Amino acid sequence: QVQLVESGGGLVQAGDSLRLSCTASRRTFSNYAMGWFRQAPGKEREFVAAINWSGSTTYYADSVKGRFTISRDNAKNTVYLQMNSLKPEDTAVYYCAAETGGRVVRTQDMYDYWGQGTQVTVSS
Repeated sequence: QVQLVESGGGLVQAGDSLRLSCTASRRTFSNYAMGWFRQAPGKEREFVAAINWSGSTTYYADSVKGRFTISRDNAKNTVYLQMNSLKPEDTAVYYCAAETGGRVVRTQDMYDYWGQGTQVTVSS
């Protein structure tokens, strides 16, 4: 079992930045691909970004490309999501997820473990 704990959410204004963190409970974290997803009120959960075990490969949703950056620190069992130039439409609960097979994918069904989520609210 892997526990994922997100932090760093909050209430910000449009144009501000936030950095989300997700820390895993197991040292085998370094073998996992990691992803960030989000779910806005009344909408389905959607892919945001993903990263492979080493950080050498990243994928982004078109809606966040150029504004968000996913990174990881395997020594700290932590994956980050740096969010810049935030927009009101970025308001959502953000979830991190672990893909224990190491595959960098956009499909949430492929992910094995999920965090509890952290709320990000962007005011206009």
